[in-house]
Amino acid sequence: MQTRSWWSRSRNQFFLLGLAILAALLVRQTQGAPLYEMYYWLTRPFHLSPSTVTEQEKIVRQIAPRINQLEAQVEELKNQNQKLQDILNYVASKKQGKGMVAPVIGRTGDSWWEQIIIGRGSQQGVRNQDLVMAPGGLIGRVISVTPSTSKVMLLSDPMSRIGVTITRSRNMGFLKGNSTKQGVMEFFESDPKVKVGDMVVTSTYSQLVPEGLPIGKVISVDMNKAPSPEAIVELFAPISSLEWVIIYPNQKSVIKN
Repeated sequence: MQTRSWWSRSRNQFFLLGLAILAALLVRQTQGAPLYEMYYWLTRPFHLSPSTVTEQEKIVRQIAPRINQLEAQVEELKNQNQKLQDILNYVASKKQGKGMVAPVIGRTGDSWWEQIIIGRGSQQGVRNQDLVMAPGGLIGRVISVTPSTSKVMLLSDPMSRIGVTITRSRNMGFLKGNSTKQGVMEFFESDPKVKVGDMVVTSTYSQLVPEGLPIGKVISVDMNKAPSPEAIVELFAPISSLEWVIIYPNQKSVIKN
């Protein structure tokens, strides 16, 4: 009775052990092929046919350039919006009267430092000799106007001349363009009290623009320059990378007229 009871309890264990041995021998003899086959059939629904993969690759190749283009456009719009917001904040912070914001719509490589075309004209109230500024200071004057556009002579134009003053010493001279982001200040006096770091603004005696408009700062001085000493002035406004500007009425031209 005890033997029969023991066998009743253990026969299931022996049966499972036998199955395990048989499975091991089967795997060994077939190198696991049945298991691999079973795995394949279980995972088959997740497999992609070569033709499906090829079609997906074609779709990705077709839409990827468009996605890149849209991302670049979004980034550019964000940058433009930020620049426009910056210039609107600059206008709001100044007390020079109501300025008109205008986009730069034209600029050529051979006259990069000489002129720009802006997208405002006589229909918007722009007049010849109006002042054109950017964050930092004066950049030039309007020299011709059409109904919807205006041409601006930049301070960096070698033909540009405006009266300027050293704020610290009040020594005066005129600033001429240098086809770079720097201008050259020629002094009226033979011994001007000027040094590196001095600030430069438009002069009280300027015949073209009102006084006190920020221009730049002195970065070098040549006291031996003939016929008069000169200073190199780094312009405050980013003339090399203008995209938006502000137009102000020129009171000097109003008085002349």
